[in-house]
Amino acid sequence: MVTWSEPAKADLRSIHDFIASNSPHYAKKIAQDLREKTVILERLPRIGNKIPELGNDDIRELSLHAYRIIYQINGQDIVVLTVVHSRRNFDATGLGQ
Repeated sequence: MVTWSEPAKADLRSIHDFIASNSPHYAKKIAQDLREKTVILERLPRIGNKIPELGNDDIRELSLHAYRIIYQINGQDIVVLTVVHSRRNFDATGLGQ
């Protein structure tokens, strides 16, 4: 089962709100695309790339548009940890390392 952590939900809301200031339609589409991208993880949890900054095989990422969807595999459960813009410096602090 794929779940979104509270920080990841907050990231998604922030992304939506930032884009909505210029284009409410595009903001809704990006937020929906990001959510839908994680659906495949239920069947293929290891489809994402290992994160070079972490070196942990159970924390991976999917890329979509200009965003990195960071998630963790916990047995049968997949938890989306955060969503970050690809140009932003990634800080692994607090990701269970």
